[in-house]
Amino acid sequence: MNDYRIIPGGVTAPKGFQAAGITAGFKSSQKPDLALIFSETSAIAAGVFTTSQVRAACVDYCRQQLQKHASAQAILCNAGQANAATGQQGWQDAVESVHLLAQQLKLDPEAVLIASTGVIGQRMNMAAFREGIPPLVEALSDTDSEAAAEAILTTDLVTKTIALETKFNNRPVRIGGMAKGSGMIHPNMATMLAFVTCDAAVSTHLWQEMVQRASQRSFNQITVDGDTSTNDCLLALANGQSRTPAITEPGERADQLEAMLTAVCQHLAKAIARDGEGATCLIEVQVTGAPDEKSAQQVAKTIAGSSLVKSAIFGRDPNWGRIAAAAGRAGVNFQQENLQIKLGDFLLMENGQPVAFDRAAASAYLSEIASNSSSENFIATNNSNDISVDQNRTLTQTVDNPVTISVHLGNGDGVGKAWGCDLSYNYVRINAEYTT
Repeated sequence: MNDYRIIPGGVTAPKGFQAAGITAGFKSSQKPDLALIFSETSAIAAGVFTTSQVRAACVDYCRQQLQKHASAQAILCNAGQANAATGQQGWQDAVESVHLLAQQLKLDPEAVLIASTGVIGQRMNMAAFREGIPPLVEALSDTDSEAAAEAILTTDLVTKTIALETKFNNRPVRIGGMAKGSGMIHPNMATMLAFVTCDAAVSTHLWQEMVQRASQRSFNQITVDGDTSTNDCLLALANGQSRTPAITEPGERADQLEAMLTAVCQHLAKAIARDGEGATCLIEVQVTGAPDEKSAQQVAKTIAGSSLVKSAIFGRDPNWGRIAAAAGRAGVNFQQENLQIKLGDFLLMENGQPVAFDRAAASAYLSEIASNSSSENFIATNNSNDISVDQNRTLTQTVDNPVTISVHLGNGDGVGKAWGCDLSYNYVRINAEYTT
């Protein structure tokens, strides 16, 4: 049983955190596009970043800062331009944005971390920073997490936020999170963008280790389209304002905090997968009986990322052969005669052989999951300095009712999960003319 509960507030739920989101002019649509998360006191900072060789300036900047100073007080994020593949000028723009915010907040520039999202190859609109940062700081509030979450979106259809609370010595400890991501999702570190706030007191090395493990069990286990972004970034701040005893060594309290951190990251990760471009349903792949956790995760993510599996789910086709084929090419050794596959409650394969099942009922199961929300009317509209989505209806964001695929490999102790979404016609519609 989890010893934490869901609470409102997102990234501002933990004590001592504020947030803001405004329209600064990075998007021609005049939708919100500049966000700020601010800790009233210095916080322990941890980060996990893309392993891509083509990286945005913000990624390299944050990695360098955290290697020198594992602390921060503010996270600034713009949406509209990715500032990736922009050369030395892009780096200078990133540094200038840091100094602009630091001056406004009266902070040392080393206390500011940055993130960007948008079209690759475009420099950031520096005029928008220069004009937007003063009103952004003015808008800071301990109740405005949703505004910040909205201001980091690009092709996303919904904001993605969560906050959880537990108790240490009868005192509340809280973790909040927000994320964005819809396309170009196949993280090899964390996700498109995710920000986590925490008011526990925790040592630098433990916090970084917790963030890395939580990322591996959440954001690194999602896929939408098999494409890793140049801007993937998870930043996490812990400011100690809960006034609970500091966690400096592994143990019960550390495990409790990490479990809550992992739950926050997994919720955000599933929300990203559910909001995949053109998707009609979330897919959860559960793998058991693997040699170890890493192997189970590898098989799960291979299945979740299979274009053939994703297409079959969209077509409401209970095609177990595609699932078996994806498991077989995942690079994990197992005996075919031990393979078991289930779709929801429908047993499709046992002991490496197909079994009779009600195909019509299995197809109806897939249709029922997707019927809560369909993306057939979603049309992406993009131009050279904006990314937005024309929504003809509201998406029902359901991360607790996925299509479940259960795969058992053998007698090992390894257990793993991965999340993805179906592959619809609209994914191509959204991405075919992304910059034209």
